[in-house]
Amino acid sequence: DSLLQEIVTMSDLPDGWEERTSRSTGQLYYLNKYTKQSQWDKPTSPAASQVRASHLLVKHKDSRRPSSWREENITRSKDEALDILQGYISKINSKESTFEELASQFSDCSSAKKGGDLGMFGPGQMQKPFEDAAFGLQVGQMSGPVITDSGVHIILRTK
Repeated sequence: DSLLQEIVTMSDLPDGWEERTSRSTGQLYYLNKYTKQSQWDKPTSPAASQVRASHLLVKHKDSRRPSSWREENITRSKDEALDILQGYISKINSKESTFEELASQFSDCSSAKKGGDLGMFGPGQMQKPFEDAAFGLQVGQMSGPVITDSGVHIILRTK
């Protein structure tokens, strides 16, 4: 009976997913064939080979380019940038502001002009921590703080 259940489980995976067994725990996990991202929860929709996301970037003095359209010379620390980002997350979660409003006003990325929209992108087009976070989100879901060489981000997956 469990063998039959396993066969059914394997065949009803959405497109682009593979079922794998963890070498360390022996538990089943699921691998996105396109992005090579894995997850424990059984996927309910086809694996995305591209996503669309918006982001809000807060740069700091150790960012790879510590300047932006908002500020010529960014001097804040990484911790200060994270504190600012947490404030934005709180405003979004409390519905005081929308993601797009805050990204338009405060993002240190030129995508601010488009409410933070980065358009469609696939694996290998963004810095790895950003890519991992964006592909790991469900459509409509917002990330917590994501740290890259560019600064600290919150990401909203839109497609």
